[in-house]
Amino acid sequence: MHTKAGPQVEYALPLGDARISLNPLLGKPVRFAFTGRIFCIHCGKATKTSFSQGYCFRCMQTLAQCDMCILKPELCHHHLGSCREPEWGASHCMIDHTVYLANSSGIKVGITRSHQMPTRWMDQGAVQALPIVRVRNRLESGLVEVALAKVLPDKTNWRLMLQGKTEVLDLKAKRDEVFAGLAGDLPGLRLAEEEHRFDYPVLAYPTKLTSLNLDKQPQVTGELLGIKGQYLILSSGVINMRKYGGYELEWESETMAEEPAPAAKSPAAQPSPDTEPAGKSFEERPLSAAAGGAAFQTSLL
Repeated sequence: MHTKAGPQVEYALPLGDARISLNPLLGKPVRFAFTGRIFCIHCGKATKTSFSQGYCFRCMQTLAQCDMCILKPELCHHHLGSCREPEWGASHCMIDHTVYLANSSGIKVGITRSHQMPTRWMDQGAVQALPIVRVRNRLESGLVEVALAKVLPDKTNWRLMLQGKTEVLDLKAKRDEVFAGLAGDLPGLRLAEEEHRFDYPVLAYPTKLTSLNLDKQPQVTGELLGIKGQYLILSSGVINMRKYGGYELEWESETMAEEPAPAAKSPAAQPSPDTEPAGKSFEERPLSAAAGGAAFQTSLL
């Protein structure tokens, strides 16, 4: 789902070339169903199984954006000349990265390309975030993150994040504590920036978490109670929409407010939001909407 910072985080669900504004649907019934068809978000080919949140097996095995160093940046090997796609690595990994503290389910350390702030934090459902170190590339960010992960968590507990019980923390005090313990030979510029805070469109948090899975339960119905991180909170359960990149869905709701299509066509739920698709055009997938009453759309997520 695409996010936009504001007094309250705004969400839009990309379906093919359309973007469905989700905030206006809060408190209303929605229905969506997986048609059983999956298409690679990079090459557009049909695939029986989605790998790495939306790729076919071949793309997962060959693309730099699916390499292990994306999950573990300290393993970046672009400087060794062995990157799967050197040009992609130059434009995505050999650029400024920021190490940050965030509070989604408690404090954690993370990294992101500097231009991806604050998108990265909203994707994680962070209620607070604080940039603390800026470095020259992905490898350096990984080295700093590994050092900090010895004293701080580097994972988000999605269950706690969706329960809405996250307490506000003093991130600046934790930053100062972290700086005091950082080794002098670690790379990067230490920052003294202001904290970012986020409010999410949630009417009610679930008292019991039921995780919905489109592979096991293709049809999902329920009242939309909230959106946080990449999760829809429904009266019937919660679902991580990022997990289903490339899935073809039928979407239906009482009111379907459609945002203008972006100039660059991009399928949803990709690990790298600024990565452009290649290969077959997604315009060839079915796309329709009924006039009046409940809006209905079939398209690629």
